[in-house]
Amino acid sequence: MLAIFHKAFAHPPQELNSPTSSKGSKKPKLPDETLKDFLSSHPNNSFSITFGNTALLAYVRPDKPYSLHQRSLSLSLSLSLYRLFCGLDDIYCLFLGSLNNLCTLMKQYGLSKGVNEAMFVIEAYRTLRDRGPYPADQVVKDLDGSFAFVVYDGKAGTVFTALSSDGGVKLFWGVAADGSVVISDDLEVIKASCAKSFAPFPTGCMFHSEGGLMSFEHPMNKMRPMPRIDSEGAMCGANFKVDSYSRINTMPRVGSEANWTAWDSR
Repeated sequence: MLAIFHKAFAHPPQELNSPTSSKGSKKPKLPDETLKDFLSSHPNNSFSITFGNTALLAYVRPDKPYSLHQRSLSLSLSLSLYRLFCGLDDIYCLFLGSLNNLCTLMKQYGLSKGVNEAMFVIEAYRTLRDRGPYPADQVVKDLDGSFAFVVYDGKAGTVFTALSSDGGVKLFWGVAADGSVVISDDLEVIKASCAKSFAPFPTGCMFHSEGGLMSFEHPMNKMRPMPRIDSEGAMCGANFKVDSYSRINTMPRVGSEANWTAWDSR
């Protein structure tokens, strides 16, 4: 999967941008170049959707649709890693992985059978955006499984991304030539697009374009950038880890201001 968001809307951490990216032999690419390369790598089973200069999403379709039987079998064997895309009411979700407790979550949110992980994330996001009393960190913490997802809210112009804490799914992010944030599970795509300005997306964390990066496992602790140096001695985009000694002063825990659309990390 591939998601690219303009810097004016996504606001990526400044430590993700390496000062050496423009000085190396490989330069960062513009979003259109990255999208063209991604689609050309999967000419027969990929598609993309763009939202003016704000965002673009690209997805590689599975060779065969997943049946309910395949889901039951793969879950029993712990081999279920799905690539899913869904759009509903101008909210779009790219999902990689699986949720072991999807059935429980569907009942909790009053959703009908046949809802997949991407559909559930959209429904949960929409519910919590509009009227949910639960903070975003608690909602994502309730998801049991290996997963990574990117949500783009076309109405609000906001981005929401999360990665499970178990390490079963990999996700990377970086900064393109025009400052846009690039998110993908394909490391080679990220390297080609962002040069040195990339890093693994931190596990057990979520990123919102208005609230920034935070850990959903330790929501009261701040995230600390960790410098990265590659084998050539060049500075790369920073890793981010939970700072166990630094705590956030205030974090609303209830009410409409503590939902998936934003959170206060001041």
